[in-house]
Amino acid sequence: MRITGLSAGVIAELVAELGPLWHERHQARLASRQRKRAVGAGAKHRLVFVDRLLATLVHLRHGTTHDVLACWFGVDRSTITRAVGEVRGPCSPSEVAPSVPACGCGRWPRSSTTSAPGGGPGS
Repeated sequence: MRITGLSAGVIAELVAELGPLWHERHQARLASRQRKRAVGAGAKHRLVFVDRLLATLVHLRHGTTHDVLACWFGVDRSTITRAVGEVRGPCSPSEVAPSVPACGCGRWPRSSTTSAPGGGPGS
């Protein structure tokens, strides 16, 4: 809980909710283009979905750079960059509701130094 700010139960709920969405998007992206290799060929994911989610949560909560996360997870920085983008995709405002502002869907934790719009110092 210390590194993400979320309990194991909340993380399990996120995995259950976002995992299938990520998998559907991944499969749709694979099917949307002409294949150069057979299905199952090519490089395998070095980060499973749970690792992708945890890297994204840590990045969003603490602002940890992709370079640091890459060292922690033993992958290249570009892998983390792609993973964060893919995991945040199912939570994009256009898919949640057109009127929900970015980061307003309530799924991503806010760090203790980030306040809601209009709730900062001096308001």
